[in-house]
Amino acid sequence: MTTTEIDPKTARIRDAFNQNPSKMTVQLARELGLPEAEVVRALPATVSIELDVTKWEPLIRSFEQLGQVHVIATNNAVTLEAFGQFGNFSAWGDYFNVQTKSLDMHIRTKELAAVFAVEKPGHMDGVPTLSFQFFDSRGSSAFKVFLTFGTKPPTEEIREHFNRLRGEFRLA
Repeated sequence: MTTTEIDPKTARIRDAFNQNPSKMTVQLARELGLPEAEVVRALPATVSIELDVTKWEPLIRSFEQLGQVHVIATNNAVTLEAFGQFGNFSAWGDYFNVQTKSLDMHIRTKELAAVFAVEKPGHMDGVPTLSFQFFDSRGSSAFKVFLTFGTKPPTEEIREHFNRLRGEFRLA
């Protein structure tokens, strides 16, 4: 396989994505019968860049400087969305904690297996979203941090933060 060719699974994922780039990747994954992390990993580099998950702590700590963000945590039964700011970090046992007035997260960091910087059209209105998406070892979403969540395009400042973090934590 040459560097310009892609494997059939990646081609299938990209074809499905290209039919509706605004579709949530979790829906696309369910339709294709694949873990969501596999779908996000297969998206073009213009959409998704894999980051170094071993640098999860400095990446998560860097979210504090972003101000208010939209955080989504989901499992097979429920999706929880919160709008808040990262900060007041601590560690206890297997947990890395984020405990501010607006966010209270207890992250089992040993379960984090992949993280991506994702820029794609939002599912509600097609306006570009910028996010950092964390996945567990099964390829299921652990949590997602959206710097923008549709309705209006990212500001230049937010885009600069996103691009800087994407470059700083990019998987080598």
